[in-house]
This record gives sequence, C-alpha cells and structure tokens, in this order.
Amino acid sequence: MRSLRIAMAQMNPTVGDIVGNTRSIQAWIKDARRAKADLVAFPELAITGYPPEDLLFKPRFIADTRRALKAVAAAARGVVVVVGSVGQGAASVSASDAPSFPSTDRQALYNEASLVSDGRILAIYRKRHLPNYGVFDESRYFHPGSRLPLLVLNGITIGVNICEDIWFSDGPTRAQAAAGAEIIVNINASPFHVGKGRLREQVLATRGRENRVIVTYTNTVGGQDELVFDGCSMIVDQAGEIVARGKAFEQDLIVADLDVAAVGRARMAQGRKAPLSPRVAALIDRVDVRLPARKASKSVVVPGLEPPLGRLDEAYRALVLGVQDYVRKNGFKRVVIGLSGGVDSAITAVIAVDAVGAENVLGVFMPSPYTSRASREDVADMARRLHIQVDTIPITTMFKAYVRALSRSFKGRCPDTTEENLQARIRGNLLMAYSNKFGHLVLTTGNKSEMSVGYATLYGDMAGGFAVIKDVPKTMVYELSHMRNQVGPTPVIPKRVLERAPTAELRPDQKDEDSLPPYAILDPILKAYVEEDRALEDIVAMGFDRETVARVLALVDRSEYKRRQAPLGIKIMHRAFGKDRRMPITNGYR
Repeated sequence: MRSLRIAMAQMNPTVGDIVGNTRSIQAWIKDARRAKADLVAFPELAITGYPPEDLLFKPRFIADTRRALKAVAAAARGVVVVVGSVGQGAASVSASDAPSFPSTDRQALYNEASLVSDGRILAIYRKRHLPNYGVFDESRYFHPGSRLPLLVLNGITIGVNICEDIWFSDGPTRAQAAAGAEIIVNINASPFHVGKGRLREQVLATRGRENRVIVTYTNTVGGQDELVFDGCSMIVDQAGEIVARGKAFEQDLIVADLDVAAVGRARMAQGRKAPLSPRVAALIDRVDVRLPARKASKSVVVPGLEPPLGRLDEAYRALVLGVQDYVRKNGFKRVVIGLSGGVDSAITAVIAVDAVGAENVLGVFMPSPYTSRASREDVADMARRLHIQVDTIPITTMFKAYVRALSRSFKGRCPDTTEENLQARIRGNLLMAYSNKFGHLVLTTGNKSEMSVGYATLYGDMAGGFAVIKDVPKTMVYELSHMRNQVGPTPVIPKRVLERAPTAELRPDQKDEDSLPPYAILDPILKAYVEEDRALEDIVAMGFDRETVARVLALVDRSEYKRRQAPLGIKIMHRAFGKDRRMPITNGYR
C-alpha cells in the first residue's frame, strides 16, 4: 500500500530555553529515526516554547532561534522534520492588517512551521489565522502568512499548517487538500481547559471528512505559567475517524503508518471536487523530496489509541502538571502551604504531593484564638496520610500584639473584618518568611468561587507565588477531593474535612454561608456571569433569586482590584481570571 510513517513528538518545551528545547528536539529526532519514520512533527513554536510573548521583541532572541533551526536541520538526517519556530521577512499583508508595533529589526515576524531535512530548509509555512482572543495575543506579535507550500515526499503530497488554521472550514486545509494534499500535518500549542479535547476531536473529524484527507495533530504538553497544555496528539483519517490518540499530560512519541491509498479510494468514491481558483492556485508552492527507501518493517505500525479522560480526571491531572512544571521550570525545589484543616488547603496539599513529592512539601499550621480542635486534629491527620512535614506556629500572641498596638487608634470601634484580616495577614507574613529564608514557593489555597466574590484577604491568604486552585470552583474542589480519595489504598483527605461546613475560622462560629450564598447556588451564578457573560435578567431567568444574583454580581465587580493583585494560577476552565477576562478596575459600568 502507499503509506507514510509519521512520528509525532509530543514534547514539553520551556519558554525561552532555546538551547534546551533544541537538544530535546534533536533527541526526539533520533527516536523517530530509530522508529524508521519518514517524517517527524513537533509542536507549534517548539524551539522557543509557547507563548514567548515579549521575548519576541528582543532581536537576539530571534537570532538565537534562527541558529537553533539550523541545528535542528543538521540533525534531520534521512528524515523530514516539521518544527515550529519564529521567522522574519518582508510583510506579506497590507499595513492595515499588520500588528500595531514596530516589528523586530524592522522586519515582520511570523509564526512558522519549518520543513527541514539533511541540513536544508525545504520550505516554510507561515501561520495564517492568528488567534487574538482569550489567552491569545498572536496579532500583537505576528503577521499572517500567505503562501501554501506542499511537500511531495516520496510521491505522497503533504500540506502543513499551524493550530488555529485547522479550525476554519475554508482555511488552509481546504486549499491544500484541493491542491492534492493527502495528509495534513497540523502542529499546535493548544492550551487545555475542561472539555477542550472533545471539541478538538469534533473539529478535526470534520476537517478530515469534508476534505477526504488524513489529519495529524501534534500538540505540545506541559505547564507554562497559568497555561497547561495537555498533549493528546491525534490522527484522524479521511472518514473523520480517530485512529490514534497520544497520552494526556505526558510527553509521548506517536508513531503510525498512514494509509495514503485509502485517501485516494475515498476521493474516487466522492467524485471530482471544484478546482482551485486561480488566486489560491498561485499561492501553492510544491517541494519534491526523495528519502532513501525505508527498510521493510515486519509489520505495519498501528498507533495507540489512548482513552479520553473524564472531566474530573483531566482537571486534576492539569492541576498536577501545572504545579509540577511551574516549580521545575522556575528552579524551585520545595513548596510551602498554609494548612487550615479546610478542604481548600487539603486538596492543594494533595496536588502538591502528587506534583513534586511528599518530601518537597512543607505544611505550616497557624492556629488563632478561633481555630477549632477539629481543625488541629484534621491537619495532623492530613500530615500523617500524606507523609509531609507540618510546622505549627500559633499566631494568638502576634494577633493580640497587633490588637494592642491598634487599640488607641481603634478606640470606640467594634471588632469587624479588620481583626479577621489581621489574622490572615499574619499568616501570609509567616509563609513569606519561610519562602524568603528557605527559597520555598508559597502555594496559595483560594478557589475560584472565593476569588470571584472577593472572599479572600489581600496580602493575607492571597499572599504567595502560585495559586493552584484559583480557577477551580468550590463545588468542584469537593468533587476533585472525593475523586482523589478513591485513588490508592486509603483516602488522603479525612472524611470530616469533606463533611464540615466551610469556615475561615476568623471569628467565633464563623461559616462561609454567613457571608455568601450556599456554593451550590453561588457557583452556577458565577459560571453564568464570569464565564458566559450573561446579564442579571438572564441569570434570574435560570431560576435564581433576583436579590441574590444582584448581590453576587456586585461582589464580582467590586473585587477586580483584588484579583489583579493575586498570584497567577492554573487555568482549567473555559474562561479564567487573568488573561482570559480583563476588566478595568476603575469602572463606572454596572
């Protein structure tokens, strides 16, 4: 049969580590060559890492990237490599379509897929559709490409495009397939959110089926600041069937023999399609490459088809990988967490242990005058279950010293949230002292529900370096906790932690529901307003009390200044605070 053996290198690059990324690419090329691959595909911007952001404004960064591409080409002996990189050149669009900043060294920048082999650059594809929504800012940096190169490799016609390009029905895939492409190699840096994988599969199945073309989708994997990339690279055949799926949240090399003959049969059965327009045909560049004949294999390589993860599984693994890579890539060795006896700090500690190991997680328990006996017992129980060290530092004496110091200024005023916040800020100071003294990364424990409505203390429980569950609603915190408790021989979170009413324990008999609606009501309202931009009337029409909805929306709007000062955290939902949702703090619109 007419076939092509492809290797898809689902790698975990580090943004800016051009030397390290290049070495990794070269090692993957060796693995692909050992697998007798004809072509190996790497993710979008694999050489630089994604997203490189304003590193792209540095001329030296661009020059180093071009040198790295030459090193990759030199390593591509006897195989064609498709690798994501950054390129420069004359602008291929009008000034009105160009980014509104001066491009590096007076030349336009492009998000490129370079096709290299035996030390030569065979062709370059420049990304045409530049996403500029949500977490993406590609129009800030790149110009869109225009040419449509086709690689004819040992008689098999291959089109290459990049990430967003595959999402458009009338995009490059249609033109490349109409020009004869039998395989589309699409390289990606597609960030994760819950449910994203199923959406990708639907889009790829549609592209394969409507163009009668095999689509290979190579995605990056790993954590980069608040973003997590889940991998899950895949191959979709000409009928829209998923025939290969790589591992989730792990590096992987997917090797497959693609049945190109089946594409020809499907197209014959479909009948002739409309020819390319002269305008599009003029954009096609063909490059013919002949590789030495691959030694016959004993059998056809059938790729693995990893099962898709469920909603909670994928969310949990994203959080673990996000913590693991943030710690590793930023040079930390250990993390420190303020443990309260509540579910938020419990699940944060469990995620941290799964990410970096129990020996690298330090808990600090800081009881106040209002800390219950149950909290003391549950923190000790958690420490035993997780095998982590926990230091206990009572803050009652410090808290009383603050109250005495302020007593003259506060004379005649009753205790209120001021005294509550003092306790949280004392704890924040202690955790940051650990960080300064030992170099540990402070993981904060606030969830998305709290961050949405401002139920958190600025410079207190918000103090830290990385917010693990910042994008996890409170109801999902419980779901993840119950799920994690089912893994392993014994539950890692004590039953009482999951059954006690949520409380900050900053005043006598305090409960979260004293200040907030029940989380089962609050979270759907927040999802509708924060993630879906629904108006008050729309949310009320969903069956919620008008007064409750109005109060929640007001809390969200008033708390933007807090969120702007919060540490970055892992994005797992469709829309997260930060890059996804950018609201002005000084804002008269309500």
